Amino acid sequence: MQPEDSDRPSRFPLAFELLLWVVYVGLYKYSWYIEKVPGHPPGRSDFPYPHLAVFAVLATLYVIPYYRWVLPALLQRRRYFLLLSATLLYFWQASRIDYQLTVRLFSFLATRSPALAGLTALPPWWNLELPVFDLISFSCVAFARLSFSHETRRRHLEKDNLALQLEQLKGQLQPHFLFNTLNSIYGLSLTGSPETPRFILLLSELMRYVLYDSGKEYIALPEEVTFMENYFEIEQRKYPDARIRFTTTGTLTRLQVPPLLLLPLVENSFKHGRHHHSDQGCVEATLITSAHRLQFTIENDMLPEPPPATPRRSGGIGLVNIRQRLNLYYPDAHELLLMTLPNGRFRAQLTLQV
Repeated sequence: MQPEDSDRPSRFPLAFELLLWVVYVGLYKYSWYIEKVPGHPPGRSDFPYPHLAVFAVLATLYVIPYYRWVLPALLQRRRYFLLLSATLLYFWQASRIDYQLTVRLFSFLATRSPALAGLTALPPWWNLELPVFDLISFSCVAFARLSFSHETRRRHLEKDNLALQLEQLKGQLQPHFLFNTLNSIYGLSLTGSPETPRFILLLSELMRYVLYDSGKEYIALPEEVTFMENYFEIEQRKYPDARIRFTTTGTLTRLQVPPLLLLPLVENSFKHGRHHHSDQGCVEATLITSAHRLQFTIENDMLPEPPPATPRRSGGIGLVNIRQRLNLYYPDAHELLLMTLPNGRFRAQLTLQV
């Protein structure tokens, strides 16, 4: 199951805008105009003077340029005094002009045919009360549109930033991993080991995934698992006496995840694991999946504590990257725990609600 595309613009501002036109303009202003019509509406009708609903819409069209262009443009430029002045002048003059033009249009139509004579039932004057309500109501639409626009832009910038960090992560992986693996292949080739072709094949599959498949926004979980299995197999072949294992439990086929999501945790374990220096070292990982949950756990034996003068190594860009990607792709639906166990092992555990 793929998380919802967060790049898709929200439809809430448009729905809110349409709702305001229907409820406020089509119903409230219609009822307001009925009260201003001279005489009493015919009692036999539940919807007297229906043309006033159209009148209300036409008499409100003047607000569209204001809340769609004038207000957002001046707010973004921080021209607050100009915005205040333009707002007062605009709603004083534009609302009156729009009202007068609408009255003339209906009066003209009423003279064209006896069937349209009812169009002369119009409110007899313009006043400033409704323009004030228009300003308050449609300013809310403008602020909603601006708010959602800024949120969309912020998420785009976050994704662009994470994409750059992912490229850095891939750039770190390629030369470092390629160099180490080629050294291992070189050593195997010198001894004529039959493992050499398998090493080359695994390396080819890993580099293909990093270079091409990781460019997608989401990847099928089985492909990510295959990448991890190849990674673990190469490490096991490089350190045949160490205990390096990766196991999976549950159904994988229905799930999708961002590519290379688990790689920083794996890299961190292999980078700081004791198997580099001891045959007794181990790196063990498990992936447990269900219909709505994914849990990845990886543990490694830790190296002895360095002397106090030796600077401690950090997770680098990898762990920072995974935290930011988790906050973006799985907000409030993930838990990442990094802990040192009493038995001298380090554990990273990631749980996703997907």
